Amino acid sequence: MKASLKYIRITPRKAMLIANLVRGKNVSDALSILKFCPRKRAAGFFSSVVRSAVSNADQKGTVDLDNLFLSNLQVGGGPTLKRFRARAKGSGTRINKKTSHIFVELSER
Repeated sequence: MKASLKYIRITPRKAMLIANLVRGKNVSDALSILKFCPRKRAAGFFSSVVRSAVSNADQKGTVDLDNLFLSNLQVGGGPTLKRFRARAKGSGTRINKKTSHIFVELSER
């Protein structure tokens, strides 16, 4: 029961803060933590991928959905979008817009 979300526009460092909150928790506990998390945008990404993993487990039909927990939750860095901003005296500075990949795996207790 796996699900992944790739190329999301949030830095891996910020996404890792949310991942550390819910890693190893039951699915229902993780979703309630994500619902009331102060980082709403990052928590929304995680709740969507957790719900997708639960839906994938439901499609198999051989697992009990009440006993599922987040056994593996990884956040990886994706490609960086490189942009430039105009600065004084005709120069420019580079702006790095980072992306992340989220991987969720559920197991049964």
